[in-house]
Amino acid sequence: MSATLPASAVATVAVDQRATRPDRPQHLAWCPGQDRCQPVTVRRRQDRPDEPFRPHEALRACDLRRSLDFVSDALPNGRRFRILAVIDDFSRECLATVVDTSLPGQRVVRELDKLVALRGAPAAMVSDNGTELTGNAALRWAQERGVAWHYIQPGKPMQNGLVEGFNGRLRDECLNEHVFASLAEARALIEAWRIDYNAIRPHGRLGRLPPALYAARFDPSARQRPDAIANAAVATTAPTGANEEQTLHSPG
Repeated sequence: MSATLPASAVATVAVDQRATRPDRPQHLAWCPGQDRCQPVTVRRRQDRPDEPFRPHEALRACDLRRSLDFVSDALPNGRRFRILAVIDDFSRECLATVVDTSLPGQRVVRELDKLVALRGAPAAMVSDNGTELTGNAALRWAQERGVAWHYIQPGKPMQNGLVEGFNGRLRDECLNEHVFASLAEARALIEAWRIDYNAIRPHGRLGRLPPALYAARFDPSARQRPDAIANAAVATTAPTGANEEQTLHSPG
């Protein structure tokens, strides 16, 4: 005469048989059609960082935080080149568009040093986790300059949304509109577009002002920068009556 085991005993046996795979947490689910328990694998929830990354905190001045990223394109002969874009997070100015076929970490920090010589060192930098930006050259540069380098979470490019939005405009308005015959032509046209973007092109998030003019409202020294020269003819208006003809009267 066979004895029928209670459901609790069946569940215990099933758990013991799966105990040899601790890397797979097993839970039992009762299957009414089969009158027995079936082990069900439950995915583990990924651990989230204790302090989530918040790159878009409010800024009150220029040159406090800069974002950088890469854009790629190709010449007609198939030779590819990259563009290092660096922007100021407060004014949305594009501080540099470095064009070359190779931009390793050592080259990146040299370009950042040029910006430091022109505008000083920022308090923070924001970038993704590319090898050029996580190598020893970038880490050493940030430590020596006292710059806090913030890396966004992998797979979340919108945490660096300011430079991502700029890269979209660069591709739509410049890269997709030109066929660069050479690397020198690419550098010249991209630099001309950068100056136009900074000094003339209105920005919707800046009250329809160009980034250079918006920066000049908060930083008087910004008026002396090269990107602000092109905007002088557009932003400055002549005094009333300056263009009117004057009649000279002879004395007497």
